[in-house]
Amino acid sequence: MAKKMTAIKWLNEPEEHDYPAAQSYLSLIYDESAASAYVEKLKGAPVSELKAKDIFRASGLSLLGISNEHVEKDRQKIESGKELSPLFLVRDTANGKVVIADGYHRLCAIYSTDEDAIIMCKIV
Repeated sequence: MAKKMTAIKWLNEPEEHDYPAAQSYLSLIYDESAASAYVEKLKGAPVSELKAKDIFRASGLSLLGISNEHVEKDRQKIESGKELSPLFLVRDTANGKVVIADGYHRLCAIYSTDEDAIIMCKIV
């Protein structure tokens, strides 16, 4: 039986609170000046489209299950037709990975719905 695909709706631009969240996460990986520089670049980056499965492969992260409270909350947003904020991605070329600076739970929720789904994101 074919899996029912739910249309994923996106905001045209990220929500303002996503930038401080990205700054907070990136400052755990990079020094403050590098983290700030990445956030400034993300602010000016265009919104791109990438497949959920490709982002996961590039990040090397594990998929969080729907038992995760934040993933379930985002999955409910998808099912109810609410718009999601684009993800923030940073290319970590030194390690050959993509860092998900903001939107990991959204990505997990979308992937659990459709691994081929197109993800709106800003990538630098």
